[in-house]
Amino acid sequence: MSGGQAQLLTTLFMAAAAVGYPSRRSATDLDATPRMTVTFDELSGVRRFNAHTLNYSTLLLEDDRGILYVGARGAIFALNSSDVADGSHHTIHWEASPEKQMDCLQKGKNNKTECFNHVRFLQRLNSTHLYACGTYAFHPLCAAIDANRFMLPSHFEEGKEKCPYDPARGYTGLIVDGGLYTATRYEFRSLPDIRRNLHQRPLKTEESPLHWLNDAEFVTSVLVRESKDSPVGDDDKIYYFFMERAGEETTSFFDKSQVARVARVARVCKSDVGGKKILQRKWTSFMKARLVCYIPYYEVLRSVCSLDGGGWASTVFYATFTLSAQWRTMEASAVCRYNISAVQRAFEGPYMEYQDWARKWSRYDGAVPEPRPGSCITDHSRKKGYNSSQDLPNSVLDFVKLHPLMFEEVKPAGGEPLLVKKNVVYSQLAVDRVQALDGRSYDVLFMGTGDGWIHKAVVVDSGIHIVEEVQVFRDLQPVESLVISHIQRSLYVGAASGIVQVPLASCARYASCYDCILARDPYCAWDG
Repeated sequence: MSGGQAQLLTTLFMAAAAVGYPSRRSATDLDATPRMTVTFDELSGVRRFNAHTLNYSTLLLEDDRGILYVGARGAIFALNSSDVADGSHHTIHWEASPEKQMDCLQKGKNNKTECFNHVRFLQRLNSTHLYACGTYAFHPLCAAIDANRFMLPSHFEEGKEKCPYDPARGYTGLIVDGGLYTATRYEFRSLPDIRRNLHQRPLKTEESPLHWLNDAEFVTSVLVRESKDSPVGDDDKIYYFFMERAGEETTSFFDKSQVARVARVARVCKSDVGGKKILQRKWTSFMKARLVCYIPYYEVLRSVCSLDGGGWASTVFYATFTLSAQWRTMEASAVCRYNISAVQRAFEGPYMEYQDWARKWSRYDGAVPEPRPGSCITDHSRKKGYNSSQDLPNSVLDFVKLHPLMFEEVKPAGGEPLLVKKNVVYSQLAVDRVQALDGRSYDVLFMGTGDGWIHKAVVVDSGIHIVEEVQVFRDLQPVESLVISHIQRSLYVGAASGIVQVPLASCARYASCYDCILARDPYCAWDG
């Protein structure tokens, strides 16, 4: 970063405080230098897997079975999670047919990147089968795969309601109690949508008179089992994290004529079955709120992961953000932590309403019908005769249609980022909780970069200490997926060129007690 760019960032730190984004951080915090650097040639204990394909980006770890499933371009692999390089892997070849590839080319798509079957979804369906979906050269298909036989079935399912056509499109999916919850832009000209398919009642978001989603690009989704031990008989919820165009007024240092894109968190209730007459086959529990990390130029949400301390009420979300598109000559990333209580407060707060005359969203201060619109069915609702979303009164459903956006923002714990670091793009994030020798539990973050490095960091109070940076790929490429195995004490890294298995800790690198203590790695202790 040049001196002029650094000075500009410092100026914007001060300006941000002036517009209501206070920070205790100085410009020197942007350096956040890792304690140790390990280059590609210095790596040890690392195992690698690749075959004659690309884009090893969809990972499913079954730790108890000792299997790492990998969805790639035209193939699905079953790897030995204890050693991905031992040669014992099994392969399903799932290429797009020549006819579909030709059709894809005739539609003007790229025969080097797009006209293939990119496996975008891979999860456990039940005790015997996996469920996978691929783009199949812009003709999405899905398949239930017998996990023991590990071969494609004779019958495929239409995938256009479950998987994006475009391999580059933002996408997230979960299988929850037999239901497939996905979010993406499914077809060529379709609007982005959050849908539920498979064995439960199909649902989607509303498009009229208001679009609940505004050119959304989805990042991830998280199941939180809020029904467990709930004193109010609450429902499980699925949280969605995404970027979209902002309809409300935003604070920006940039051209006011440009439509700002902001980070959002939305949620739906698992037991939602839609309305009876209004919002038929549509979510009645959809709500969304703005997710803020720092001052407005950190707007691009890149990755989110969750962690709980044994109960859903202790759930925290870690998220990485990068600079918005206006900063074409600079790279910087921020990491923020959110408590689920902060997310709940936003969804329990005031709503926003679209003002046609002003063409913008503003706070709604009018009457709110009962039961509270967007909420799940609870014991309180059941006592009043509302046993499912189809029992909800029309006034509630009409309100839901017009008020999907909440007024309150979801702010990070402590009111500011844990880390702001220049000259890096954090593309992926995974988190582990470790009990150290001092008896305390520490959250350890593994942050994949846009050029193939892993930054390992420990959360200490309200900040982050970067223990080490490790170059896991020789060739520059973004880290596309990260999965942690507690049994194997390994981190699996997925990227375009292959899979890398990295030890969670390499304590032997510390040559002295002094080095070990200064590293502050909770996985390691000095016994000499």
